[in-house]
Amino acid sequence: MAVFQYRAADHAGKVVDGMMEAEAEHGVVSRLHEMGFIPLKIAAPGESRSQAVPAPLALFSRKKVTQQELLHFTQELSTLLAAGLPLDRSLSTLANLVEGKEFGPIVRRLLEGIRAGKSLSAAMAEHPEVFPRLYVNMIRAGESGGILENVLHNLADYLERSLSLREELKSALTYPLLLATVAGLSLVVLFIYVIPKFSLIFKDVNQALPWMSKLLIDFSDWLSRYGWIALLLAFVGVVGGAFYIRSPEGWLEWDRLRLRLWLLGDRFTKLEVARFSRTLAALLKGGVPLLDALGTVQGVVGNRLLATAVAQVQNKVREGKGMVGPLTESGFFPSLALQMIAVGEETGRLEGMLANVADHYDQEVRRTTKRLTSLLEPALILSMGLVVGVVVISMLMAIFSINDLPF
Repeated sequence: MAVFQYRAADHAGKVVDGMMEAEAEHGVVSRLHEMGFIPLKIAAPGESRSQAVPAPLALFSRKKVTQQELLHFTQELSTLLAAGLPLDRSLSTLANLVEGKEFGPIVRRLLEGIRAGKSLSAAMAEHPEVFPRLYVNMIRAGESGGILENVLHNLADYLERSLSLREELKSALTYPLLLATVAGLSLVVLFIYVIPKFSLIFKDVNQALPWMSKLLIDFSDWLSRYGWIALLLAFVGVVGGAFYIRSPEGWLEWDRLRLRLWLLGDRFTKLEVARFSRTLAALLKGGVPLLDALGTVQGVVGNRLLATAVAQVQNKVREGKGMVGPLTESGFFPSLALQMIAVGEETGRLEGMLANVADHYDQEVRRTTKRLTSLLEPALILSMGLVVGVVVISMLMAIFSINDLPF
């Protein structure tokens, strides 16, 4: 489905602007008429997925509303609706309760849109930087089926699980990254400031030094003189790599490389499989039709190769075929996941099996990350000790070699 920008007027003459997902332009016109609006202008489809900012560069942009704030908003809105409050009153209450100074005005704009006759999903679609496609589509399905409270509960559960996994991964990687940073800075200080002090002692007898000591002192001298060049080249390489990844070809190569990395490739694959399964399960549980759910999943999964595989699955399902065949051809999905999805299709419990697949591979990712970090920490300490040991031995060899010099 494409995203269209529209301008419409209500029967009172008030002009409103917004965004809406639809198969074609006439779908936007029909939905606006159903909402009681008169279409004035329908713009061409917005950015496609290929034009979107790649996931690796998302690190350079800061989202104003965090996922934690969105989770709290979803939980509180679900609670208020379950208590019997109307939607507009619930949003009015939340506008003064939500955390974050940026989120309050957005909730108030949602309230204005509801009072102007918009649906909640249409009002949320106008803020794609806050409410992702998955969120908007599930809200739309909940409104269509009259089960908005249940959908919000499912969304809160989905966001909580995703956030929990992300926080666990961050916590597991924080100490190794901190250790690697401290080790790197210690080595820089050692080679730029400490070793040059020792080299002054051996300046007059440099030719008689052992080869290891001479090599270490020469490297330290080069780093002191030309280290800025290496730093500049590294910076240029990072910036150039970022611009290359920004291109469709570079983004595709980056996604392929991540899945092939030693030790980490299997973890990335399982993470993407878990994200695909949990997202699709949440959409199906929220009442979104399978074809529409697969279209939404394409914009949610982080790997473009997997998104292409999902598009092929969507085409096969549209032709009346199952999901397992195209997923098997993609080569991304482990056999266990394929077997569980096949059982879900045969028994009519696809969303339940997808949720089980997501839970299983979430646990696999947690266990894999824990094993890697448990190996990484001693490896970093051992590497640091080895480098320091080589430096100390080289300096001691140089000091002992002074006694062998003829005077």
